[in-house]
Amino acid sequence: MTERYYAAACQTAFPCPAKRDEIAARTQRMCELIEQTIIGYEPFFDVRLFVFPEFAHAAPIYESVAELREHLAVEVPNEHTDRYAGLARQYGCYIQTGTFLEADPAHPEVVFNTTALIGPGGVLAKYRKVNPWLPWALHASPHDIPRYDADPFPVVETELGRLGVAICYDWLFPETIRQIAFNGAEVIARVSAYMDPWGATAPMDWWTMFNRVRAVENTVYVVAANQGASLQQYPPFSWPGGSMVVDYDGRLLAQADPGPGEKIVVAPIDLAALRAERERRVGHDMRSHLRSEIHDYLHRPRLPAAGADEHPLTQEGIRRRIHLGRERRREGEGTS
Repeated sequence: MTERYYAAACQTAFPCPAKRDEIAARTQRMCELIEQTIIGYEPFFDVRLFVFPEFAHAAPIYESVAELREHLAVEVPNEHTDRYAGLARQYGCYIQTGTFLEADPAHPEVVFNTTALIGPGGVLAKYRKVNPWLPWALHASPHDIPRYDADPFPVVETELGRLGVAICYDWLFPETIRQIAFNGAEVIARVSAYMDPWGATAPMDWWTMFNRVRAVENTVYVVAANQGASLQQYPPFSWPGGSMVVDYDGRLLAQADPGPGEKIVVAPIDLAALRAERERRVGHDMRSHLRSEIHDYLHRPRLPAAGADEHPLTQEGIRRRIHLGRERRREGEGTS
């Protein structure tokens, strides 16, 4: 077990790919960033964990699931994860990939938004975004798949501690991050494409706020890599970057200056300190203080899962489900 090492939040700034064969160039550049960081920082820091942004390989630029599957979706693992695994073996590092648009033969009508944790032994876990950014995202959530048989919230025991991950909009749902923490995570990666105006600058610096809050309420380190593309590269939004590392008390250990462009920031992960504080603290141990039984709202359904007949997902179907979710919310609140 390596109790102290450095993590790198790696910000990318690629033009948006239109075809599957364009992904390889992005993989190549991310491999270069990993190797440059390991070698360049070696006199100063032992950088062992790398986190990349959402849509670093491909973004959902098409208006239908069929087009996404035709032009950009790939299975995971794939040739790109093989390249990362080679670097992980060479340097003994761990890589939380940028997301792929994932096609799974077991679910032929679906595209997932997926990141993979890769170590020296290869792909250790896949995480599929649980909360796609509605109403625009056409990726399916595991929540939409009947009898989904994989763990939606995998946490992996590694020599760098117990690692978990969630993607972008997932972090606006405290239940999602808390579930990962209750599954044992000590370090949670945020793989994100967070756009303006909800970025790293006031008055709506949601990016910074939620990273810090989720770290505090779950007593975890957060390594958050945000998209650094420009408006021209990834329209219709501009992307504020601001990638950061936050400790378990919500302290910003490192942050890239807000603004587009490739940037890498590194900061220490001290597992011994985290574990000592988790063991010692009686106050502010919100995971132990949680009064689960008194909170009944999660037992009431809100957003309906997409039924088998609603795949492939469409904007119209998503908006219909949102409307039903709003009706259920109003009923629970006793409002109309």
